[in-house]
Amino acid sequence: MTAPETSKEQFDILLKGGHVIDPKNNLSKKLDVAISQGKIAAVAENIPASKAQKVIDLSGLYVVPGLIDMHVHVYPQHFQISIVADGQSFSSGVTTMVDAGSSGAANFGDFKERVIDKSKTRILAFLNVVDLGMGGDFEQDVSRMNPQIAAGIAKAYPELIVGIKVAHYWTWKPWDKDHQPWDNVERGVEAGELCGKPVMVDFWPRPPERSYADLILKKLRPGDIHTHVFAQQFPIIDESGKVNKVLFQARERGIIFDVGHGAASFWFRNAVPAVKQGFIPDSISTDLHTGNAANGLVTNILNVMSKFLNMGLSLEDVISRATLAPAREIGHPELGNLDVGAEADVAVLRLQEGQFSFIDCGKARMDGTKKLECVLTLRKGEIVFDPGGLSMPAWEEAPEDYWICQPPHGAPKTWRPPAKLY
Repeated sequence: MTAPETSKEQFDILLKGGHVIDPKNNLSKKLDVAISQGKIAAVAENIPASKAQKVIDLSGLYVVPGLIDMHVHVYPQHFQISIVADGQSFSSGVTTMVDAGSSGAANFGDFKERVIDKSKTRILAFLNVVDLGMGGDFEQDVSRMNPQIAAGIAKAYPELIVGIKVAHYWTWKPWDKDHQPWDNVERGVEAGELCGKPVMVDFWPRPPERSYADLILKKLRPGDIHTHVFAQQFPIIDESGKVNKVLFQARERGIIFDVGHGAASFWFRNAVPAVKQGFIPDSISTDLHTGNAANGLVTNILNVMSKFLNMGLSLEDVISRATLAPAREIGHPELGNLDVGAEADVAVLRLQEGQFSFIDCGKARMDGTKKLECVLTLRKGEIVFDPGGLSMPAWEEAPEDYWICQPPHGAPKTWRPPAKLY
C-alpha cells in the first residue's frame, strides 16, 4: 500500500511503531498508521510525529483492522441470553458484531431501533427465517418460516442484514406431518435465493433422513455458511482418525465453514486433528452469549483466536480469519482492512508468550504458549478502549483541565464549580 503525500497533512492520531497486520493488503511489517476525521489517512514507514496532534507509541504491539465477530447474540430485549454489544466488543478489539438470527421478520425493526441504532459497535445481522427469531418453542413452528417475508425484510435493510439464519430445529423428536427433516434449511435457502444473500446454518444431523453430508454437499449453495463446524455432533474426523472427505468436497463447492464456538459447539477432539491435517475454518467467531461470555469458555474472540494460534496457525492467519474472511463472507468488503479512506476501526493487540491453558465445550483442556490481549481499540477514529492509558499522559503531566472539576452530566461546558467543593 502506498500512502498519500503527508508533508502538508495534519493527522488527528498517529499510531507509531507498531507491527501492522492487514491481510487484505498483504501487510505484515513495522508501519505507522495515521488517522484523520475518523478515516485511515496513511499507512507508511516513519510518518513524522510532528504531523499529528496525538502520537501513540505502539512499539512491540500489533496493529490490525478492527475485528469482526460474525456470530454473536446481542438482542437481550428479546433473546434473553444475549449480551450487550458495547459491553463486550471493544475490550477484545471487535468493532463489528453480526447478530446471528436473534431477530426475525416480525421483530427486526425493534432490534434495529433498540440495539443497532443505539450501539457504538457496528451491528449487522443474519435474519432468522423464523419470524420471531430465537428464544422459544416458536422456533419449531414451520408456519413461521416464511421465505418471502424474510427475504422482503432483508431487501428492505440491505446494508444491515447480511444473510438468513436457520437454527435449533427438531433435533430429536420423531418426524411428523408438521416437521419434516429439511423444513427449516429449505425455507432458509429459499429466502436466501429470494434476497440474494447467504444462509448461515446451525445444524443437528439426524441421518439417514437429515445427514451432514447432504447438508453441505446438496442443500447449501456456494457462499452459504456452516457455523459450529467443530461441534460434537458432526463427523469431522472419521473412524481412522482422518478428516472426513466430505468437508474438502464441500469446500470445493464453495461452502464456508465458521467456528461459532458457543457454549456447546467447540470440541478439541474435532478441531485439533482437523487443523493438523489441513482443514482450517474459513472464519473465527464466538457465538457469544451469557452462557459463555463470563465463565472462561469463550470470553471474547481473542480467546478463540488464541486457541487456533496454539493449534499451529500463524498470527497473520488468525487475524485474517477475524477480519478479511468474515468481511467477504457477509458481503461487506469495505470492512476488516486498513485501506486509506476506510473508517478507522483499529485494534491493537499484544501477543503474550508463556504458559496458558484453554478449555472446550466438553470441559477438556488444551495447553499452549501464546495468548492474545487487546490493549487499544479505535472505532471510527475514536479511542474507545485504552485500559493501560497508551493514549494518555502521566497524571502528573496532565493538561490544565485535568486539575479542574469538570461539569456534572447535563451541565454546559462553560459551567465552573464553586471556589470550594468541601
